[in-house]
Amino acid sequence: MPSVTNTFNVLGVAGSTRQNSYSAKALRIALENAKKHGAEVRILELGKTVLPLYNLGSQSKEVEQAAEAVGWANAFILASPDYHGSMSGALKNFLDHFYEEFAGKVFGYIIASHEKGLTVMDQMRTAVRQCYGWSMPYGVSINGEQDFGPGGEMSNARLAKRLHMMSRDLVAYGKLINGQFVRDLGSTEQDTFASHYRP
Repeated sequence: MPSVTNTFNVLGVAGSTRQNSYSAKALRIALENAKKHGAEVRILELGKTVLPLYNLGSQSKEVEQAAEAVGWANAFILASPDYHGSMSGALKNFLDHFYEEFAGKVFGYIIASHEKGLTVMDQMRTAVRQCYGWSMPYGVSINGEQDFGPGGEMSNARLAKRLHMMSRDLVAYGKLINGQFVRDLGSTEQDTFASHYRP
């Protein structure tokens, strides 16, 4: 059973399978910001750790690696390109694999889109809600060449500020929500959300 600790772990999940994707670049910035606010951070790149198509009970070395990272995390930042108004297939497949592990954890969202990515973010939130995770009330949408310079640096100061705000809030509120969930797991009180997850 998880226990409340002084460390807070944030896993960034890069849903693009493209090298040098804009969503992954923004995700790395967000993780660095979370680190500045005291979090331990990792990144799981689904273009490198390629999960098999979800099939109940299926196992592979990649699934085991991803499962270890998911179990380590207290909160997540999901990053995806906008593929026809939806998240990438790789990211949806990731969510299908690990739905049971998301309960009581907080999620932030980054979308790379030419059209703000609102439907993508809504679908990600819906999937996370169905897994009993908690979503940040806002996300971050980036628009490729408009927001990054030729060297890969973020050139949009307003967007950089929003990314920093999301990372800070994810750590601050994530600690509160996940900490309470873990305390409820360890209690004997029955009328709590967490009581359904006790062994």
